[in-house]
Amino acid sequence: MPVILKEVQKTYHLDSVDVPALSDISLEVRPDRFTVLSGPSGSGKTTLLNLIGCIDRPDAGDIVIEGQAIKDMSDDQLADFRARHIGFIFQNFNLLPVLTAYENVEYALLLSQVPAPQRKARVRDLLDAVGLADKGMHRPGQLSGGQRQRVAIARALAPAPRLVLADEPTANLDSQTGAAIVALMRRMQQEHRVSFVFSSHDPQVLAEADDAVFIRDGRITSIERRGEPARALA
Repeated sequence: MPVILKEVQKTYHLDSVDVPALSDISLEVRPDRFTVLSGPSGSGKTTLLNLIGCIDRPDAGDIVIEGQAIKDMSDDQLADFRARHIGFIFQNFNLLPVLTAYENVEYALLLSQVPAPQRKARVRDLLDAVGLADKGMHRPGQLSGGQRQRVAIARALAPAPRLVLADEPTANLDSQTGAAIVALMRRMQQEHRVSFVFSSHDPQVLAEADDAVFIRDGRITSIERRGEPARALA
C-alpha cells in the first residue's frame, strides 16, 4: 500500500508550552516493502508512525494512503479506514488477557463482522503460519514473550490489511527471540504481500529493512533504499 507524506508537521501543546514533534516531513513509503523508521528516543519516529496509522492527524501538510487524503476524512471514516486497511503490532503486545490466543486473533474479525466459518478458517491458518497451532486455547499469561508477539502478528494480519505498523516490536524480547520475530514478520510480509512499517533502533530490524528512514529532532536526515546510496533530504 503506497503512503505519501508531503511537508507534514506536528506540534504537541502541553499546558502553555508548544513541543514540536515533526517538521517538514516528506516521505514515500513504497508498497510491499519493509520500511524502518529509526532514530534516538524523542526523535519523532513514534509520532510519525501514529500519523501513518491514522491514529493522529498532522497540524499541516498532506498524508495520502492508497490514494485517500487523510485530511478529508471524518473521525468515523478514519476509524473505518484503519479497521479495513491497517494492522498494528505493539512492543507490549496489547493482547486481551482474558481471551485465548485464538480469541485475540478472532477479535479483529469479529469487529469486521466476518462470518463464523471464514473466521474459524482464517484464525486457524494464521496461528499455524506463526507456529502456534497448538497454543490457540492458551491465554497470554500462559505464553512466552515471543509467543505473545506471534499472536500479535497473527492478529494484525487477520483482517488482511494492506499496511502493517509495528512500534518497536522486538524491544521487550531477547536477541534470539527478536531475530526469530523479525524473520517471521519478513516471511509474513512476503507471503501476504503487505507493506510493513516499523519504528525501531534494533540492528536486527534495520538489517532487514528494504528502506531505512533516519529521523532526528523531528526531521528526516537521510533515507537508505536497498541497492541505492543514502541520500540526505534538503
